[in-house]
Amino acid sequence: MILAGDIGGTKSLLALFAGEARAPLFEKRLASRECADFEALVARFLEEAHAALGAAPRPEAACFGVAGPAEEARARLTHLPWTLEAASICRRFGMAQVRLMNDFAAAAWGIDALEPADVETLQAGEPLAGAPRVVLGAGTGLGVAYAFFDGERYVPVAGEGGHAAFAPSNAQQAALWRNLYAHHGRVEMEHVLSGPGLARIHEFLGGTPCAPEAVSGEALDLFIACYGAAAGDHALNVLARGGVYVAGGIALRILPRLAAGGFVASFNDKGAFSEHARRMPVRAVRSERLGLLGAAHALLRA
Repeated sequence: MILAGDIGGTKSLLALFAGEARAPLFEKRLASRECADFEALVARFLEEAHAALGAAPRPEAACFGVAGPAEEARARLTHLPWTLEAASICRRFGMAQVRLMNDFAAAAWGIDALEPADVETLQAGEPLAGAPRVVLGAGTGLGVAYAFFDGERYVPVAGEGGHAAFAPSNAQQAALWRNLYAHHGRVEMEHVLSGPGLARIHEFLGGTPCAPEAVSGEALDLFIACYGAAAGDHALNVLARGGVYVAGGIALRILPRLAAGGFVASFNDKGAFSEHARRMPVRAVRSERLGLLGAAHALLRA
């Protein structure tokens, strides 16, 4: 039995698996901020699993995708004051192995565990077998990972691409950059492409402060244009003919608008390299379980 988790600043999704990564024995979504620390979150999950399964689960190993910088033995959440130590988790829960990785590295592992119904094509492109992939997604923050084919499988390369500088593509986006610079100094992609970023765009356009779910249609359109441009920039970094996968909670909530054309138009608006951008397949991930499946997938195939 293994334990897998997708650990975010707002919510965490955990599951117990035995063998096949798509068929959990028990799965639960928990509000991250309701727990004092990560080990308290795991303890709560295992207690609920015990009640549901009728026996105390004893996972031998675990893999957690964490929304923040991660190494094999240590990880820190960007939007929660939590630090994860693999050795401490092993001791607390009696596991032989705990693997930690960035949440979008886990998401990149999860792409090959998806079913066809889990993705929606935004741009068919011209797929090239074995070409690099990009996986990115906006939620509490902005996660980005690349994946490269090693001859047998795709291997993710994690990073903190969401904290790269925001590059305006037109005069309106330049005005947005100036507005954010006045408040934050250096403007990161995540300052724009996240739940808080969506609320900032709404206020920049003259709206009153509100939750990301309540922003105007105009704010959503500007957000989507910025999102598509940033996705295209990351895709050009590796010529991602293996696919660009747009994941994360915001994409799920705005998928019809994301698919309406503005995202892909901005993705492809790359001047002399627009033709290269049009060759890259772009797909939206419908499943919120991508990172969870990826954590299980990575551990089972380690």
